[in-house]
Amino acid sequence: MTAPRDGVDPAETARFDAMAARWWDPAGPMKPLHRLNPVRIDFLRTRALERFARADAPGAFAGLTALDVGCGGGIVSEPMARQGFAMTGIDAARATIAAARRHAEDGGLDIDYRVATVAELADEGRRFDLVLALEVVEHVVDPARFVAELARVVAPGGLVALSTINRTALSYALAIVGAEYVLRWVPRGTHDWSKFVTPAELAGFARAAGLAPDAAMGLAFDPLSRNWRLTPDRSVNYFLTATPAAA
Repeated sequence: MTAPRDGVDPAETARFDAMAARWWDPAGPMKPLHRLNPVRIDFLRTRALERFARADAPGAFAGLTALDVGCGGGIVSEPMARQGFAMTGIDAARATIAAARRHAEDGGLDIDYRVATVAELADEGRRFDLVLALEVVEHVVDPARFVAELARVVAPGGLVALSTINRTALSYALAIVGAEYVLRWVPRGTHDWSKFVTPAELAGFARAAGLAPDAAMGLAFDPLSRNWRLTPDRSVNYFLTATPAAA
């Protein structure tokens, strides 16, 4: 058997589908993502303002399109839609997409949620100004192929933003032993350390796909404030943004 073109892992899809009903429960299995979300949204907004030369104001991104790949229940799609992006969110998990649709409708948001893969949208000729793949790379079978498909759906002059987990001894200690077994922030088995990708590897996948990567930025959890923050340290969680090389 060969992996799907953008590396969707059926076992991972089933795991997240099983948690679909609790995506928006801040005390549920997605609690770590809810804690992480404010710094993610701030980073994405800042980077998008720079890339698209927009003024920092409400609805700053009106007229621009964005794709949230592996959108889950929509905890990134919704705040990005409120900032003006015409949002499309895709996920392979059917129950998760249903939960995302319900929550957006309850909030009066018009988000195009689909059970689809990024490869399918690329084949349709869809292009987006902003392409997001947050906490997704570590769950796919073939990350190089996945990044190549992301490159196919970003519009000229656009921006691709990824976040994932580095493959280091520290990430094993914190993201797996600490988060899954000691603190029980996420269910056991959520992550496979061997599938973590280093910043250098991810940047290489981006270049091979025709993207120009920026320097990666780290994310760290502060146990005193219990909040996440940006940091130059990329030894565990990190962001990587990239632009079409010809742009």
